[in-house]
Amino acid sequence: MTTPLTLTSGRRPDGRDLLTAAGEIDMTNTAELAAALEALPGPVTLDLTAVEYLDSAGLGILFAHADRLELLAPDLLLPVLTHSGLAGIATVRPASASTS
Repeated sequence: MTTPLTLTSGRRPDGRDLLTAAGEIDMTNTAELAAALEALPGPVTLDLTAVEYLDSAGLGILFAHADRLELLAPDLLLPVLTHSGLAGIATVRPASASTS
């Protein structure tokens, strides 16, 4: 059974846009993630701490916005973001190092 994706937008203390994702990111909900990212025009911190699953369709959305993303990732997702090459073009930080 999949965990539905929930997205919550807000602001970090430094004023930067913050989008928090929870659940699973897969081909069934990438349009929702893309729309949420497109609604935030500037640099965005995307908190993936509560994401339990990320498939290639979800990675595709992250690549499309990589030039303006800072990703906070749980240990589970760090290897995926690194080996996919996303960490080479977006800022990827371990969620445990978050200072948001």
